[in-house]
Amino acid sequence: MSELSEMPDGAADDDRPGGRAHTDYTGAVYGSLLAASVVAAVGASGYNRRSELIVLLLVSGLVFWAAHVYSRLAGERAAHKQVTRREVRRVAGSEWSIVEAALLPAAAVAVSPLFGLGLSGTAWLAISVAVGQQVAWAVLGALRAGASRGLAVVEGAVNLVLGLILVAAKAALGH
Repeated sequence: MSELSEMPDGAADDDRPGGRAHTDYTGAVYGSLLAASVVAAVGASGYNRRSELIVLLLVSGLVFWAAHVYSRLAGERAAHKQVTRREVRRVAGSEWSIVEAALLPAAAVAVSPLFGLGLSGTAWLAISVAVGQQVAWAVLGALRAGASRGLAVVEGAVNLVLGLILVAAKAALGH
């Protein structure tokens, strides 16, 4: 992912050395879980072309990104904060990692024929990529936030369990 967001409110984190703003990995983790959910649902219901799965991954990421941007801006209005164009751009940028998280699973779908994978194998590759990146972003986010290695492992394990629940649901549906 090219650039992950700063803290959701855009404020600097004074607990960090030099008062630097820290990176917020929640959108990347959330977007990865969303991508895994899309792959599990589409893979379980059946699909006929890889392009269908790629489009659904990208459109789902965009729709959920827009929903997050809208809900954050609506929350700011409800708190009587002024919503300017600059604020809209800032919030839209801070949530963009939700869309970016769909890119790697979509790329896995696109290159799956190079590995000789059929549609079922393609879905398994894409869900594996989505869950793998979800775990990686969770661990990286924890470490970058100053968590101990033990806590980072717990973060990774929790996210792995969430991803494996989707994998189990896909497997239980027989695809």
